[in-house]
Amino acid sequence: MPRLLFKLSPLIYKSRSVRTFSSSTTGPCTPMCMIMSPSPNGNVGEALLFDVDSCELVRSPEKAFPKELYNATLVGTSRGWGMFSNRLDRSAVISDFLNPYASKSEPKVVPLPPFTTMHTYQTEVVCNMAMSSSPEPYDKDWVVGIKFLGKQLSFCRPHLDLRWTNIPTPFESWDTSKLMYSKKDQRFNLLAPGGNYLCSWDHDKKPKFHELVLHNLPSMPREQQQRLDSNCREDHWVESPSGESFLVKWFSEYTPEGCKVPMVMVFREEDTKDGRKNMHYTDDIGDMCIFISKSEDFCVKASSCRGLNPNSIFLNGRLFVSLNMSKFSCRLYEYPEDTPYTIPYSPYWLPPFSSY
Repeated sequence: MPRLLFKLSPLIYKSRSVRTFSSSTTGPCTPMCMIMSPSPNGNVGEALLFDVDSCELVRSPEKAFPKELYNATLVGTSRGWGMFSNRLDRSAVISDFLNPYASKSEPKVVPLPPFTTMHTYQTEVVCNMAMSSSPEPYDKDWVVGIKFLGKQLSFCRPHLDLRWTNIPTPFESWDTSKLMYSKKDQRFNLLAPGGNYLCSWDHDKKPKFHELVLHNLPSMPREQQQRLDSNCREDHWVESPSGESFLVKWFSEYTPEGCKVPMVMVFREEDTKDGRKNMHYTDDIGDMCIFISKSEDFCVKASSCRGLNPNSIFLNGRLFVSLNMSKFSCRLYEYPEDTPYTIPYSPYWLPPFSSY
């Protein structure tokens, strides 16, 4: 009998069946669960994914199941790699097991140094993980950053460091505040609570601050503005493949009937002067789709994936929806017919994978 090692949540568009992965590329997807089965030659496993291109559940090919993942929970993703934390001894690894094109015989597993806790802080709750690059091809300066709930950030270069470099943030950060890596600036970024400042680190202990100045805000009736101010809000900093930066504000309204259709406001970085980043409101991000979840947020060109509508935001968290800003439409996904039961809340987006 297969055993579900961990399960992940989403509400997903209903599909008729689970298909076996066969194409040479995937669209953005979210992992549902990993399944391990005993085998005479060792345990084998597969990942059950939801492909947003086709709105179908997809099984990855069977592959050797790394022993490091036996009692592990997925606690973060970045660039298609997952960070897994062992529930028994708190050890952590980076693995490409969720990638359908990962080696069938030897999925990659990179061990991380044991977490060390700064005085008065904690390392029990991981908010998210970000990486400077993919672990492959080999890069000795590859950096992994982890943001814990509270004030502690931790960085290490797994190919060089035997321990973490721990850094206190200059503010108490929430679980929705997420670390991300900017390829353009080659720095790790973290939004301060309120979304008015962006802090960045270059694997060092001294943060660099940028004030975010919002321009061209849309006008709205006072009653609507007050209602928006009373909503729950998450602020996300996202960078496109071409290096454009966006600030996304995600508003959620809760009622006795449940969570209402969310609202997002997107601001594009126009320029930076005297430590200030000028952010202009926009409802047109062109051929881009922005994916926001508990993973490191990312952008995908809609034209590079079938089934994606340009100028859209995909949210995986309080709700699992896609928002088309061109058509002013919202699509709420539902559980597929073949989804395993009792899937807990733990949403992540994975970027497109390719066999090339």
